[in-house]
Amino acid sequence: MQLTDEINWSLGDFAMAGALLFGLGLALELVKKKVSNKVHRVIAVLILVMLSFLIWAELGVGIFGTPFAGL
Repeated sequence: MQLTDEINWSLGDFAMAGALLFGLGLALELVKKKVSNKVHRVIAVLILVMLSFLIWAELGVGIFGTPFAGL
């Protein structure tokens, strides 16, 4: 891309990354508004962040080898 030729994202890759980040932001806002217990809120946020990281890693390099990654 701008710094190296080893990364070759298409428009679909950018759209998927944007959708994942937008969905995470929406989910975090929903947790912030709906969960009143602070401990439960922290646990929910951690779960959402870990889940989005795992989805990102699966889409990026296919760490689990699922059809979801397009392998």
